[in-house]
Amino acid sequence: MELPKLKKPDKYVGLYVFDFGSAELAAGGGHAGVGFTAEEVAELLESEKYKNCKVYKIHKAYPDGRLELKGVPAQTFQLEAGMLFYSADLETANKDFKQLVNPVRKSARRLAGSYSRCFISNGVNLAVRTAPPCRAKVHLSKYNDDKFVVALIYPAEYDDEVSSWLSEGEYKTAGAAEGGTDAVQRYYDQKPQILERHQLFGKSAIENKTGEQLLASVKLAVQR
Repeated sequence: MELPKLKKPDKYVGLYVFDFGSAELAAGGGHAGVGFTAEEVAELLESEKYKNCKVYKIHKAYPDGRLELKGVPAQTFQLEAGMLFYSADLETANKDFKQLVNPVRKSARRLAGSYSRCFISNGVNLAVRTAPPCRAKVHLSKYNDDKFVVALIYPAEYDDEVSSWLSEGEYKTAGAAEGGTDAVQRYYDQKPQILERHQLFGKSAIENKTGEQLLASVKLAVQR
């Protein structure tokens, strides 16, 4: 796979390389396109023509134009991943939930006992202060009287970005936590009672191409 030379390679970190390969051989040879968003990749993979193409995420870029890539399975763009934060009582679970989705008054709050701190800036919580990297849903759910969970669920291709968002926002809880696509599937399979739900909307500085506009751009080696 031969990649084009990029003028400002660092701006492509977090975007994708789409290797069209044999899908374009009939038109005179395969090629790769650099700079697709996750949403654009997902749409291309839904098409019959490009469903078997390979996708790579740009993890690092060097000043000389070299890119560090990581292969991403096509099925990733059809899955949901998530982070599940467990607690043993409703009061604690409710605080975990509100610290993600509701405004709070204090700049930092120490919860009872040895419970971790969730640092808040400018009087608002993590999701209000800094929009998540993608759309996500948050559930406050009950398994039984001594098991509750706050489930943050999002498109699987954003797993790294959401993890960084939580870490940089210093969102912490005291109970057990797990993440990934399998954790989300278990959550759905176990069907806990959803007590509250909230939708988060991601903020992107890049406008996605869709439909005919996207298909018309596939021959471009550099998308942005």
